[in-house]
Amino acid sequence: MSADSRKAPIEDLQRTLGHRFAEPRLLEEALVHPSANPRRSRAKSARQKDGEPTPARDYNRLEFIGDRVLGLVVATLLAERYPQAAAGDLALRYNALVKQESLARFAQSLGLGDFIQLSRSERDSGGAGKPAILADACEAVVAALYLDGGLKVAERFVRRYMEPLLGDFAAGAEKDPKTALQEWAAARGMATPRYDVVSQEGPPHEPHFTVAVRLGNGDPETGKGGSKRAAEQEAAGHLLARLDKAKA
Repeated sequence: MSADSRKAPIEDLQRTLGHRFAEPRLLEEALVHPSANPRRSRAKSARQKDGEPTPARDYNRLEFIGDRVLGLVVATLLAERYPQAAAGDLALRYNALVKQESLARFAQSLGLGDFIQLSRSERDSGGAGKPAILADACEAVVAALYLDGGLKVAERFVRRYMEPLLGDFAAGAEKDPKTALQEWAAARGMATPRYDVVSQEGPPHEPHFTVAVRLGNGDPETGKGGSKRAAEQEAAGHLLARLDKAKA
């Protein structure tokens, strides 16, 4: 399947990122979705002519690195900004800043969707705007900045976006649904909520999970998402909403 080309030149993104890459291939790799880079057989690779550029890998390896770099920077930023906060409070703020929805908004503010290489079918189905793809690409870009310019370059980039958001997650900010549901159960002496994967569909590079959650022997609620964590969060939110409605 042929891959759809990027809509905008990579130089535009480098200006947006505020960094001129010594190794532009790092940034290019950070923008290749798995659907745009099907595995090539060894025989096909052997037929590649000398001097031809090797096709860029997809962004999965960089996303793995970027997740860790982003986590370090955000954790350090929070510890500096809230020196008196307990570890639990810092964890809540951290989770809110690095969750998929937040990173997707980060990517949207950069216009990353215009640069991500997708298969034509993936782009036609709205892949450039899918939160899971945007969040993964965002983390991959953080890794590219780190590998090309070092931690200070990556840190400067992350802080530029994250610092204005800190006020949105002040003390008492809303907890994520899984945490809120667990605390609801604990306050009533109930066992920890149980999550079960109902189904997993879709290709390996873009799975879609359905997860059910229940408290004790109560009726379950289900949630869906591009990861088990996202599906669990949605399921927990649905169960909390039902509990709140029953209480009203």
